[in-house]
Amino acid sequence: QVQLVESGGGLVQPGGSLRLSCAASGFTFSESAMNWVRQAPGKDLEWVSGITSDGGSVKYADSVRGRFTIYRDNAKKMLYLRMFSLRPEDTAVYYCSKDTTRGPRGQGTQVTVSS
Repeated sequence: QVQLVESGGGLVQPGGSLRLSCAASGFTFSESAMNWVRQAPGKDLEWVSGITSDGGSVKYADSVRGRFTIYRDNAKKMLYLRMFSLRPEDTAVYYCSKDTTRGPRGQGTQVTVSS
């Protein structure tokens, strides 16, 4: 079955950076579009970024464009999100999801941006 395991979250000061990772298994990773989504306390799931199966096309939410970079390594079945210039409003649990925003996702990794 689909398994996605996110890692790399943590506590970071405003302006800091993190790299999130997502290890995929149980499906043909190289044939699947992937996304990063996040959920802040008391808020709905929010799409952050998406990437096509071959990595040739990426998209970002307006709130993160220019600060976040999504990329993937199909040989390793890994998805990444590099985050720069983090802000307190980026605080959330981050998930990688298969195919769509509300597709299968992992347990998430907590990102907390605070001084």
